[in-house]
Amino acid sequence: MALAAAALQRYLLLLAQEHLEFRLPEITSLLSLYGGQFSGEQEIRVNSPFWILNIPSEEMARGLMKRTVCAKSIFELWGHGRSAGELYASLKNYPMDKMLPYLQSDSTYKVHIHTFNKTLTQAQKIKKIDALEFLPFKGKVNLKKPEHIFWILEDYGMDPNNVPEEPFHLYFGRWIADGQRELIESYSVKKRHFIGNTSMDACLSFIMANHGRVKPNDVVYDPFVGTGGLLISSAHFGAYVCGTDIDYNTIHGLGKASRKNQKWRGPDENIRANLRQYGLEKYYLDALVSDSSRSIWRKGMLFDAIITDPPYGIREATRRTGSQKETVKSAERRYTEEIIPCHPCLKLISNCEQMLSSHTSRRLITMEKVKEFKDQDQNSYLLDGQYMPYRGHNSFREKYFSGVTKRIAKEEKDNQK
Repeated sequence: MALAAAALQRYLLLLAQEHLEFRLPEITSLLSLYGGQFSGEQEIRVNSPFWILNIPSEEMARGLMKRTVCAKSIFELWGHGRSAGELYASLKNYPMDKMLPYLQSDSTYKVHIHTFNKTLTQAQKIKKIDALEFLPFKGKVNLKKPEHIFWILEDYGMDPNNVPEEPFHLYFGRWIADGQRELIESYSVKKRHFIGNTSMDACLSFIMANHGRVKPNDVVYDPFVGTGGLLISSAHFGAYVCGTDIDYNTIHGLGKASRKNQKWRGPDENIRANLRQYGLEKYYLDALVSDSSRSIWRKGMLFDAIITDPPYGIREATRRTGSQKETVKSAERRYTEEIIPCHPCLKLISNCEQMLSSHTSRRLITMEKVKEFKDQDQNSYLLDGQYMPYRGHNSFREKYFSGVTKRIAKEEKDNQK
C-alpha cells in the first residue's frame, strides 16, 4: 500500500514497558493486517514507551488498538517538542481546521496528564493544563463523561535513579482508543479451567496471534497444543483452531492435575472446556494425539497460520540438585544467528528474545510462507551450516542440565570417600 507522506496523519502510540522486543513486530504485523505499512518515516525509539506513527486514517488506528496487547493507547498527535516552548510552538502550527471539530461550544472535554518515570503533584498538573489556555477550547469541562479527552504526555527518560527536572519529550494529542491490555487479566491462566505446567501466559499468547496476523475465519494449527493456550488467543480473534500433541493424557484431560491441592484432573478438564469457558467453543475444530515429527497431514494448503510453543526438553521432573550459581555457569548462552531455522519456502519476519532467567531465554520466531513447497525443497533444512549447530530441544536440554549432571557426579564421588 503506497501512500504519500503528506496523506498520513501522525499518531502517538503509548506502549506498555514489557516484552520490549515483541512490540515492534506486533505493531508492524497489525498495520499490515489492516492494509497499512511501517515506513521509514516513523519516529521510533525502540525501548521508549512513546512512538510517533504515520497512519493513513483514524479507522486504521482504531483497528490497530482493537488487537494490540503491547500498546496502551493511541492519540491523534497535535504537537510535540523537547521543551514546553517547543510543544506550544508545535501546537500553534497544527492546522486549526483539524482542531476545531473537537473544540466546539456544545462539546465537553477534559485534559489528562500522563508522565513516564516521574510523579507530579496535583498543583503541578493544574499549572501545565493552565499553560494551554492559548488553545481555543470553547466547550465545557466534564471530568466524568467528556466527549473528547486530550492528553499531555511527558517523557522523563528510562533511568529511575536519575530523573531530570524537566522532561526530555512532551506530547499533546486527542485520545483515540485504548489497546487490549485487559485481555491479559481476563484470559489469565490463573483463572483458566484446564492448565498444565507449561501453559503459555495470556499476554504472549495474544502477541503470538498478532505476530501471526490471525484474522476471522482463518484456520490456525498448533502442533504442540498442550492445554490449548495458543488456540484460545487465535479463537478470540475469530479463527477456527485445531492442534496435535503426543501426550495422550493432555489431549484427553486425564491424569494428575497441575494445580496445587488438586490430585487428579476433573471430568470436564480439557481443551474444549477451555474454549467453552471464554465463549469460543464454536471455533474449536479438534485436537489429535500425534507425534509432530511424523506428519499426519495430506499435501496441500491446510492452514492460514501455524502458531506453537515447541517443547524444550525440560518438562519432565528432575532431581533438584546444584545451586543457582552452578547452573548459571554451566548453561551459558551459546545463541548464534546460524541456529535460526530456515527454509526456502519461508521468509524470516522477526526474531524476538524473551529472557526467562539470568541464564536462559527463548525466542519467538515469526516466518511467512513466500512460495509453494516443491520436491527439491524436501531436505533443505538439513544443510550442514544450518542444521548441525542446532540439535533441537535436546541441545537446549543438555546445556540446561549439564551443571546438574556434574553436581550429581561430584556428590556421588564425595559420598564414596
